[in-house]
Formats: sequence, C-alpha cells, structure tokens
Amino acid sequence: MIVTDTHTHIYSEAFDEDQDEMMQRAIRNGVTRFFVPAIDSTYTKAMYAVEEKYPEYVFLMTGLHPTHVKESYKEELAHVEKELESRLSNKEGKKFYAIGEIGIDLYWDKSFLTEQQEVFRYQIQLAKKHKLPIVIHCREAFEEVFEVLELEKSDDLFGIFHCFTGTLEDARRAIEYNMKLGIGGVVTFKNGKIDTFLNQISLDHIVLETDAPYLAPTPYRGKRNESSYIINVLEKLQSIYEKPVIEIAEITTKNSKDVFGV
Repeated sequence: MIVTDTHTHIYSEAFDEDQDEMMQRAIRNGVTRFFVPAIDSTYTKAMYAVEEKYPEYVFLMTGLHPTHVKESYKEELAHVEKELESRLSNKEGKKFYAIGEIGIDLYWDKSFLTEQQEVFRYQIQLAKKHKLPIVIHCREAFEEVFEVLELEKSDDLFGIFHCFTGTLEDARRAIEYNMKLGIGGVVTFKNGKIDTFLNQISLDHIVLETDAPYLAPTPYRGKRNESSYIINVLEKLQSIYEKPVIEIAEITTKNSKDVFGV
C-alpha cells in the first residue's frame, strides 16, 4: 500500500530531536511520498536538508505562506522566484512540484489582507507561468480566497485546497476551480463537521494530508502530529466512504499524482 501525505512540514523544529525516527515510522506505515510546503525564506535551508536526506521520498514546494506576508513581502517573493529559477536551471534534476502553501489567513491578523490578496494572486500567476499546481492555505477567508480564484480562473489553474474545513458548498466551489480537497486530521474531530457531508464528494476529488506537526488526528489531538498518523485519517475515510483502506490509499495517491505530476 502506497500512501501519499500531500502536506507535511517534516523540516519543522518540532522534529529536531527525532526526525529520522518520525520518517521511519511513516515509511513503515506505507507513507512513501511526502510533499513538503514552504513557509518563507528562513525555512529554505531546512527544506533542502530534508530533501537531501530522503531524496526518494520528499518532494518540495516553494512559496510564501499568507501568515508570513508582512512588510518584507516583496523581498520574500523575490526569494521564491530566485529559488524557482535556480531549480529550473540546475543539472541535478531537482525541482519544485507546486507553489505552496499560499493563500489568505484572517485568523491571526487582518491588517495585511490587501497584501495577502496581492501575494496570493501573484503566486498563482507564477504557478501558471511554470505550469505548476498551487496549494492553498485558507483560514477564516473562504470568500476572499474564492474572489482571487475567480479572477484567475482558467484551465491552467489547478491544485489542492489544503486542510479543507469548509462547507459542502465551499467544497463544490473549490472543485469547480480544479482543486482537490486536502483531508487531514480535522475529519476525525467530533466538531470537525466535514465528516457529515464528505461522502457526497467523490473520492476522485480527495487527497490525504497531515499538516504535521499541526492538527493531529484523534486519538492524538492536541499532541504533535506526524506523517504516520495519516493512517488514522485513512481509517476515518474508510468509515465515511465504506471502502477498504487500501482502495482509498490507491485512489488518493493517484489523485496526488494527477496534481503533482510525479
């Protein structure tokens, strides 16, 4: 069984003490594809290091996270473009597999909304230019995210709506913009709500994720998350879709390949 974690911060400081053990636990559970989102330039070195350690398993993204859109956002965007161009010309075949995570977050700070919208749209255009998918971060900002997606709606806009926590209507709107829904630990929460309607969405639109070290699924809720816990998400989807775990893993991994091209 091949399981794909489409969103995991395995370079996080939360894994400084046991990164190798954490990776081996995941691999033993069948997780052999780790897609790793960017945050900002301060994490680039750590991302490259984890790719170097696990080249068969790790696939990197580049981008500027919306909560890190501050006064220096233009310098951060320049860094994203520089790293992207560098990888396009390198002889080792290393590349980025998506522009992410990008989007709008109004939970922590609303004062940079205009800048977040500008940065989100700019990075979507960057993804289109390089024929890459986007990975969207959205927190308390569904309407704002959909406004930007509507402006950029086209056949070459596609990707993943990471950590999807919206309504059934939001899910259908996201799918209309060629987005897969990233389903993780929230689906196991008693108050997560998405488990009440997810069976109305075809598995063809679903990918799995952990967002480790955040949002650990039940029974680990409140603790550090890690990619091996994606099995708990799989088991929850088994009960929702009434399909074998191995079939869900196969379908969601295929969906991830459709997005990332690998």
